[in-house]
Amino acid sequence: MMRLLLLVCGLCLSFTASAHKPSDSYLTLRVAGETVTGQWDIALRDLDFALGLDANGDAQITWGEVRAKQNEIAAYALSRLSLAAAGQACPTRVTEYLIDDHTDGAYAVMRFTAACPAPVQALQARYALFFDIDPQHKGLLRLEYSGQSVTGIFSPSSATQEFTLARPNKLRQFLDYGHEGVWHIWIGFDHILFLLALLLPAVVLRRDEKWQAVTAFKPAFWQVFKIVTAFTVAHSITLSLATLGVVSLPSRWVEATIAASVVIAAMNNVFPIFRERRWMMAFAFGLIHGFGFASVLRDLGLPQDALVLALVGFNLGVEAGQLAIVAAFLPVAYALRQSWFYQRLILLGGSFLIAAVASVWLVERAFDLKLMPV
Repeated sequence: MMRLLLLVCGLCLSFTASAHKPSDSYLTLRVAGETVTGQWDIALRDLDFALGLDANGDAQITWGEVRAKQNEIAAYALSRLSLAAAGQACPTRVTEYLIDDHTDGAYAVMRFTAACPAPVQALQARYALFFDIDPQHKGLLRLEYSGQSVTGIFSPSSATQEFTLARPNKLRQFLDYGHEGVWHIWIGFDHILFLLALLLPAVVLRRDEKWQAVTAFKPAFWQVFKIVTAFTVAHSITLSLATLGVVSLPSRWVEATIAASVVIAAMNNVFPIFRERRWMMAFAFGLIHGFGFASVLRDLGLPQDALVLALVGFNLGVEAGQLAIVAAFLPVAYALRQSWFYQRLILLGGSFLIAAVASVWLVERAFDLKLMPV
């Protein structure tokens, strides 16, 4: 029984400040003949952890502080990225420094060029940024050449990769985006807590102003089915519309509303308003969560020649990851549904804890504040 409580508490407490995703950087490479031009977006929070950018210790990294260490940033980053063609190194130099905002904060942007000894037929890339201090870090690559584009993901287990500049393998692209969809839902803690807040009451019924356990598995299963289906349909709609450029919303507004949805879903378990129609809440807020998924997909980069394929792969990956969470949750919740432990500590206590964490996210996102020290 303790495992379920520890799971909820761990999700709430371990990731309060990093609600949406852990450390990623975004690397775009464009190959033309023997020249490779690139742009590398690296989170300032990660660079601060590695290099100590915040000179005055006020928890606010300014453009002046970044400029003061731009040469150190470049040396640090480029020492952890190497490009080669035909077995020979392609020397790299930075041409421009910028700052850009992503959905999860400010990023240092380095634009650079690499000169290879001959026209590139196959590009070898070794990526080791932050792997020594954060084994969960990933480098998300978009490689463009001759009107084509491919994507890749660098991790400690795949730090060196080779890309042949030929027509991309469609199945590989589909599987890569599917994998990224699974990964995103598993580390998208705001999405997970929203889903858990909706699912916690699925194995109980509200009668006489108190929660009572369902008497059979079937009604609990159908509650979960309706909630998950509504959430899936809703976020699939807005994920597709936003990715295809049909609809766009300000990312700050989207992220704040996602946090608010977690608060509302959790508090509905304490003061029930939507008792038997939680699927409606799942659908309504699922539309907003879809915009959050779309922002991640845009950051990954989309191959224009396989846009729909990448979108479908990512969306199916999200659904697979979501179903894995449900499959782990439902049997345990059903087994514990009659216990005081579940009805008081997990359902009510867990809902209060989820609401508290999401309230911090809401204030941080709505007012662009940093309330947590990490």
